[in-house]
Amino acid sequence: MHTGTVKKLIRDRGFGFISATDGREVFFHQSSLVGSTFDSLKGGESVEFEVEKTDKGPRAVKVSLVK
Repeated sequence: MHTGTVKKLIRDRGFGFISATDGREVFFHQSSLVGSTFDSLKGGESVEFEVEKTDKGPRAVKVSLVK
């Protein structure tokens, strides 16, 4: 599991970016959220996630809020 913070949300397109603690920026889609909704997510919130490699670069999956 990786950790980071929500950096940017593109609400009308259903995706965003996470600033991982290792310094990289990781894309995520709203369908990757676990336990919360995209509409309730806010920038700056701490999240845990797994990284999946894709043709377009790394993508965060199984994204959940750190409580």
